[in-house]
Amino acid sequence: MVTDHFKSWFTEYGITEVECLVPDLTGIPRGKIVPADKYLKGGTLRLPESIYTQTVTGEYPEDDETGSDPAIIDMQLLPDENTLRLVPWAKEPTAQLIHDCHYINGDKVSIAPRAVLRVVLDLYKERGWSPVIAPELEFYLVARNTDPDYPLVSPIGRSGRQESGRQSYSIDAVNEFDPLFEEMYDFCEIQKLDTDTLIHEEGAGQVEINFLHGEPLNLADQVFLFKRTVREVALRHEIYATFMAKPMEGQPGSSMHLHQSVLDMNTGQNLFTDAVGNGNGNGNCSGSPLFLSFIAGQQKYLPAVMAIFAPNVNSYRRLTRHSDAPINFQWGYDNRTCGLRVPYADAANIRVENRVPGADANPYLAIAAALACGYLGMVEHLEPSPPYRGSAYDLPYALPRELSHALNLMEHSNDLKNLLGERFVRVFAAVKRLEYETYLRVISSWEREHLLLNV
Repeated sequence: MVTDHFKSWFTEYGITEVECLVPDLTGIPRGKIVPADKYLKGGTLRLPESIYTQTVTGEYPEDDETGSDPAIIDMQLLPDENTLRLVPWAKEPTAQLIHDCHYINGDKVSIAPRAVLRVVLDLYKERGWSPVIAPELEFYLVARNTDPDYPLVSPIGRSGRQESGRQSYSIDAVNEFDPLFEEMYDFCEIQKLDTDTLIHEEGAGQVEINFLHGEPLNLADQVFLFKRTVREVALRHEIYATFMAKPMEGQPGSSMHLHQSVLDMNTGQNLFTDAVGNGNGNGNCSGSPLFLSFIAGQQKYLPAVMAIFAPNVNSYRRLTRHSDAPINFQWGYDNRTCGLRVPYADAANIRVENRVPGADANPYLAIAAALACGYLGMVEHLEPSPPYRGSAYDLPYALPRELSHALNLMEHSNDLKNLLGERFVRVFAAVKRLEYETYLRVISSWEREHLLLNV
């Protein structure tokens, strides 16, 4: 529906085109580009439902695997006015707008990532709870690579040299690409993306950007748009930005840490704080019963949503021992070796950092899955294991080691299917299984090197 706000906003910025965006299961922006005058005249934009059953390689599972109508039916695109933004890199004044999808009869498309997240948020709302999210997103800058047979390498900065060793938290290493990051921040400001701290991570050319905490759907939108923005800015500077979980051999993987807390919807009080208002600032406070149950829910149910946190075959290369990524679901105070970390904080800011999701995860689905697990823990009054001290890397693996195993766990979890939607789980599993089978048809250079003449 085109409102007066749309019309006045389009006039103010002289908009000539509109990019109508729909995030798919992978997080790829799908949609249509429409002339502004046509968009303002109203009418219904449509896309086939099959955009949600398309793999990252462009294939489709069979209809009986996804429960899809073989007629490849249409969906209606309905704009979310809160997502109206400029496209800062466009040559002509262009608007971008995220759309929700409904069937022709008005029903919501339950397999849409934004719809899945809304289902979870509605459950919190029914309880008078308001979840808060703050994502931390890692990515790599790499030299342009047009031949997939060649490994990725670090780009050349202003010094004329490639970064080779690890430069964790180095200011000078970030300044090697200062023009790129300045343009990135400028573009984020134009789009009202609440980016905060920028740091250099451990990997060569690896960077982390933190987002200010806020409402989960809004933050998922921001991460979705940020990925698009960084890729565009990198291309303008003749390099690539990649959110692959493990893009380079011998370098750490990239994650999407999710800081999570829950507020009372009426009072705004942090429900993770105990009855006397203590947080965990001194490391001795255990937090509220809801806080502990939230952690327990993540410990119990995160294995069933690992396929969402690690949705690609490459994702599991990141989750290895002593690699700045978790291998189990232990939790601890200020313990980065655990899958669930509780940073030291005052009472108002006590939170749980989920360190399991990779940077390659769909932000809508990753946030929905994390909050769903915490929700189940709170409503079931679960109790967590004791907080872990020392290195959780000394413990056995508890995470799935590959995608097929993770999908099996998801498909056999009735609790998660009931919460996230049985059709969504069915479609997600079918799409990811097809991607997995496609991957298995590829023979790698490692196999040719080590097996060709030796087995």
